[in-house]
Amino acid sequence: MMLTVLAVAPIIGALLVACWPGASGNPRLVKVLALAVSLVTLVLAIVVAAQFDPAEGGYQFVEQREWIPAIGAHYALGLNGIGLTLVMLTTILSPIVILAAWGDRLPNPSRTHTYFAWMLALEGLAIGVFAATDVFLFYLLFEATLVPLYFLIGAHGGVGRSYAAVKFLIYNLVGGLLMLASIVGLYVLTTQAGESSFLHSDLIGLDISAGTEKLLFMGFFIAFAVKAPMWPLHTWLPDAAASSTPSTAVLMVSIVDKIGTFAMIRWCLEIFPGASQWASPVVMVLAVISILYGALLAIGQDDIRRLIAFTSVSHFGFIVLGIFAFTTLSTSGATLYMFNHGLSTAVLFLVTGMLIARRGSASIADFGGVQKIAPVLAGILLIGGLSSLSLPGLAPFISEFMVLAGTFTVSIPLAVVAAFGIILAAVYILLMYKRTMTGPLRPGLDGIRELDGREVTALAPAVVLIIALGFVPGPVLSVINPSVEPVIAQVGAEDPVPPHPADASATEGDHE
Repeated sequence: MMLTVLAVAPIIGALLVACWPGASGNPRLVKVLALAVSLVTLVLAIVVAAQFDPAEGGYQFVEQREWIPAIGAHYALGLNGIGLTLVMLTTILSPIVILAAWGDRLPNPSRTHTYFAWMLALEGLAIGVFAATDVFLFYLLFEATLVPLYFLIGAHGGVGRSYAAVKFLIYNLVGGLLMLASIVGLYVLTTQAGESSFLHSDLIGLDISAGTEKLLFMGFFIAFAVKAPMWPLHTWLPDAAASSTPSTAVLMVSIVDKIGTFAMIRWCLEIFPGASQWASPVVMVLAVISILYGALLAIGQDDIRRLIAFTSVSHFGFIVLGIFAFTTLSTSGATLYMFNHGLSTAVLFLVTGMLIARRGSASIADFGGVQKIAPVLAGILLIGGLSSLSLPGLAPFISEFMVLAGTFTVSIPLAVVAAFGIILAAVYILLMYKRTMTGPLRPGLDGIRELDGREVTALAPAVVLIIALGFVPGPVLSVINPSVEPVIAQVGAEDPVPPHPADASATEGDHE
């Protein structure tokens, strides 16, 4: 029951926040209650993580009950190391986001209670998605996450929020319908095999013809590529990020979009291993295009929020590249990348959101010299930016290195081209920082105030984790690695063993 409690707790909290007597007229009470619920959820997640045994492998805290017997659907939850990593990311970021959101300027302040209620609901649904081990349950939760985000963008966002919310919904609904068609196909196949089932454990061993497997794989993969987001299915993201509050943007990019890459591992690689191998060359090329395309467009942006959105398109390209390289090193790196990217992007969106709120503009051209009057804000922005460009010593570096090193053993050309994304990342981050923070103070910025105690408190945990995991990633990797190895085995891939100079010398000696 632990996973059920973990997922349901924030949803119950959302109902309390939305329905609390007088909530609409007491925004401070709403914020305190939402923060308390998110902290309780974090404590529950820490309890789960403390009881998780990486050495045991497989799925733990398993819950399985018949749900809809007529179609073979089960209420089934379980966590492996990959799922646990993303559950922890969700529960760590939620209180950070809620505390940072206290200062968000909403179109209708009287609806503050619904704003925070949707945040908590999204947290609970995301936990459910990462824990679901029945594909029918996964699909329902996958689609349900669209509802809170739609209202967070459309009802509580800024200029252009209606257009951005509808575009976000249409893209993701179309992807979801393709996945639903593939789920129906799985239902037919399991029924023909003897007994209908949507359980992950049953689908892994399902006998599927090569042609059918490819078709079903495509339905799942396109849905996840939209969510991820990958080029060319990414165009909803910049609009959604630019029209959202900073807190909504973090929930969307750092948590919900990770569902796409997480699901590629759990459902594409494990259920359709043959089709995954078949699609791998094309997917890896698309991933490299995403890396370069996102980085190049980020360089050309004047809107800070759109710049960060395009950097995420580039970073998700690295994650997908690592997943479809089919090596233990690259897949572990991709999973760690999901966690680290969530932290760095959260810092970037939140601190720039605080900056934008002070200036009343998201245009980079309207800033300059801010570090002279707000050095703490500038320092945190610098840490977030340097982590985004994967500076050694900060958390994303090791995950990006693992992805590229693992890819290098599979395809040297793709790894080399992808590595140019690192150079482009340095360009867009350092240019943005230079234009906003350094140089003479731009006229009209004298009134920009430094971060206050609440804002520093909200950002500090993510900053500390970025620095700590940059030097000590071992604890997270020790949870991830045992769950990655069975995935690679299921795909039928083997880690390439590069030739060792000693082996070549020994061979020459034998010939002599």
